[in-house]
Amino acid sequence: MMFTAEKTGTQYVPEDLPTHIQHYINGGFVNSVGGETFDVLDPVSNTNYATAAAGQKEDVDLAVAAARDAFLNGPWPKMKPRERSRVLNRIADAVEAQEERLAELESFDTGLPITQAKGQARRAAENFRFFADLIVAQFDDAMKVPGSQINYVNRKPIGVAGLITPWNTPFMLESWKLAPALATGNTVVLKPAEFTPLSASLWAKIFSEAGLPDGVFNMVNGLGEEAGDALVKHPDVPLISFTGETTTGQTIFRNAAENLKGLSMELGGKSPCVVFADADLDAAIDSALFGVFSLNGERCTAGSRILVERAIYDEFCEKYAARARNIVVGDPHDPRTEVGALVHPEHFAKVASYVEIGKSEGRLLAGGGRPENLPEGNYIAPTVFADVAPDARIFQEEIFGPVVTITPFENDDEALALANNTRYGLAAYVWTQNLTRAHTFSSNVEAGMVWLNSHNVRDLRTPFGGVKASGLGHEGGYRSIDFYTDQQAVHISLGSVHTPRFGSVNGSAAAQLEG
Repeated sequence: MMFTAEKTGTQYVPEDLPTHIQHYINGGFVNSVGGETFDVLDPVSNTNYATAAAGQKEDVDLAVAAARDAFLNGPWPKMKPRERSRVLNRIADAVEAQEERLAELESFDTGLPITQAKGQARRAAENFRFFADLIVAQFDDAMKVPGSQINYVNRKPIGVAGLITPWNTPFMLESWKLAPALATGNTVVLKPAEFTPLSASLWAKIFSEAGLPDGVFNMVNGLGEEAGDALVKHPDVPLISFTGETTTGQTIFRNAAENLKGLSMELGGKSPCVVFADADLDAAIDSALFGVFSLNGERCTAGSRILVERAIYDEFCEKYAARARNIVVGDPHDPRTEVGALVHPEHFAKVASYVEIGKSEGRLLAGGGRPENLPEGNYIAPTVFADVAPDARIFQEEIFGPVVTITPFENDDEALALANNTRYGLAAYVWTQNLTRAHTFSSNVEAGMVWLNSHNVRDLRTPFGGVKASGLGHEGGYRSIDFYTDQQAVHISLGSVHTPRFGSVNGSAAAQLEG
């Protein structure tokens, strides 16, 4: 089904937008118990188009109670993997069927270019299909000691999973957590990002029509310090999966400690893109541009620190800046747009402040502020700074916008030192034709994920996560299955078992042990 949009001035607005976004608890849409709300705005006009229910502790309590009851008394955790797999595939079908509608909502709510928002539905659907297949194929270890013992692993869902998701590509990133959590038989409470609650409300209808029992999926909108905090601290939520910035992750870590919760956190990044002199220069430039300016630069894995070998440094800077200056910035709904509007005025102000800082820390080659033809909205031109020192703030701190630094290096050792010279360690990109260098550099760079001669193309079977300040734990493939399940070891003895007979009248325990 195709969905159209009406044109208001120079901005496209999707039809049938809600004016109020509610929570979803135990199979029904509800407002906050106390009636609290917050305003939701779009990043092009920066005007409020809706209100959303602002979850408080009592709303989280209701959602967790519904999820816990569904886990303890409902059919979902007890269903056979094939039965859950059928539901997951119906969810994937439903997501794909409304790709156009989802893309319009996501682009309007986040400021992402419509052409990039369209791919998110397909990726979200694939996450559900992947885990639908994985749980059917899943098997666990059995170990035998001939004539003595059999040991096997009994894998069980853990309970209520608390899922806290970010505002960049929100629907797709929600699917990263929802699919494995549900596939393994858990129930969930989702807390979407407050900047972008629009698309998350689609999950309720999708899940209900696919046959997910009431109470298995629950959603509470709200601010992180209210709804998110209550979810993290709730004693009946044994798991928290969080994607967001590092400072918030540290707060969650502290607040989860009292109840010893399982944590999986993908946090901030300041990832290096290392270009050696022997690289395919044109391919490296294509990747380095896409890696930081796609999704408006609002991506954790952005290669926002480009390190270039001195022999090709000037050529790289010239070609890279020329391409950056030609990137089309404009209305997110326009299919020609490559960089849209940043998600929120608060975030726009943050990124703009870093652009100003950068003007005293590097040589400005492109961008440097708001495009002249876009006086309104959260627009920042793709900005390139060269000759940036490793102690510069724009080199060290996550900006999360269309801003990139370029720094030269002389040799492999210096390149590695520069690559590792931040608190973050999420991703790294390496461009070289030297196979030995590529693998040696990859093994020594402090990053949870490395792409060699490639941009961010991910195989769902591989682990996703970072090191240092970029995260805790990994999800993806079997790592997600491990996170969302308990692995219980069961030991069975075969035949008679010799056990020391403490307190036996036939002799002391010590004598038996000696025997």
